[in-house]
Order: sequence, then structure tokens, then C-alpha cells
Amino acid sequence: MRGEVLHYDEDQGFGFITGADGNRYTFTAETMRRQTPMPKGTVVEFQAGGGRARDVFSVGAQAAIPAVDTGPVAAPAQAAVIQPAGASQAQRFGRSAEQAEPTDLWGYFWRGLTQNYFNFAGRARRKEYWGYCLFWVVCLLIVGGIGIFTDIELGNFDSDISAAVTVGLCGTFLLATFLPGLGMTVRRLHDIGLSGWLYLVIFIPTFGSLIILVFALIPTQARENQWGPVPAGVRV
Repeated sequence: MRGEVLHYDEDQGFGFITGADGNRYTFTAETMRRQTPMPKGTVVEFQAGGGRARDVFSVGAQAAIPAVDTGPVAAPAQAAVIQPAGASQAQRFGRSAEQAEPTDLWGYFWRGLTQNYFNFAGRARRKEYWGYCLFWVVCLLIVGGIGIFTDIELGNFDSDISAAVTVGLCGTFLLATFLPGLGMTVRRLHDIGLSGWLYLVIFIPTFGSLIILVFALIPTQARENQWGPVPAGVRV
């Protein structure tokens, strides 16, 4: 996939790329084919997977097409079409690519279950976090409703089996969505400038979940931090 470097810290060997699909990917010095400078705006090719980029290498400027010599009068026309190397790529992978990211509640939820299933890097704005939570609860209610209806039809509530289908469906749903939900919370903590390891406070009896709730309500940090640039759609 082709993309553009948003940020790269040579001292830490860590950076971010906006891909042609409109998503952001993290990369490190170890994932670069060649140790070359990666200033902001560099056009690169890379392999994407799980929110990370690997086999990253910069793309050189394409050779210019020789122009036909038509005399002195052709010089102004030639000068008019000359563009800086990578200008068209920068327009393709710049702000227009960021706008391709979903900013609606369902889009955030669906991307959390697909592209960001194992993503514990980057940032998640408040709208993304609460959009995921909203549709997660809706889906859990639907799954639970299907389980209850099935148990009633099978007569499980009148036997020793009880709500076996309901428990099985809800348990499967909770296990299937555990990792994307954890990743979403970690990225929400990154978005306010905190380490994802603070998620462990959830194990504090009584107050752990309340602390995570407070963190989730804090506005986005309106500047680039060590976990990436300000998420798309946030007004700075």
C-alpha cells in the first residue's frame, strides 16, 4: 500500500503513516527496509496489518517525461506544468485521505471490530469511544434477546437447562469483543495523553470502573502527542 508519513521521531524510532485507505498506521525503525530520513510528507510504500506498517520504504520521484523542444515560446508552458516532486501524492495522502476516515457512530463501531480489532496504538476521540460503546450495548441486547427467545421456544426455562442458549450467545459475544473493546479504551487513554497501562485501574474494587469512565469523558488533547496526531474530525 502507498501512504504518506505524518510524523517520524528519529530519536525514538517511531512514527505514523496515513495510508491510501484513509487509515493511520504506526511504524518503527525496525520495520523500515532502509534507514533513511522520513520527514513529514514523505511518500512511502508499506505492508499494512493490525494498524501497523511493515516493510516501509520511501518512494522516489518518478522520472519526468521528456518534453519536445518547440523553441523559446514553449518555455513558459513547460514552467507552468512543473510541480514539486511528490506534490500530487501529498494531495492524495494528505488531509483528503484523513477525511475518508469514518466519523459517524456506526462507522467507528464497525472499524473497531474490523480494522482495529488488535489495534492498541494510536488515539481514539470521545465520539469514537462512545459510538463503539453505544452499538456494543445495542448488539449485546439483540444477542441476548435472540438467546431468550430461543430458550423460550425450546422450553429451557422449564427444565434444568435453564437459559443455556442465552448464556452461550452472550458469553461468545463478550469474548469476541473483548480485544477490540480493550484496544478502544487504551486508544482513548492515549488520546488524552495517558498511558494505556492505566486501564489496569479497572481492577481497583468499587472505584476502578468509575475512574475509567472519568477518563473516557475527558476531551481530546488538542495537539499531537507521542501516540499520534489529533484524530480526524476533531476541531482544534
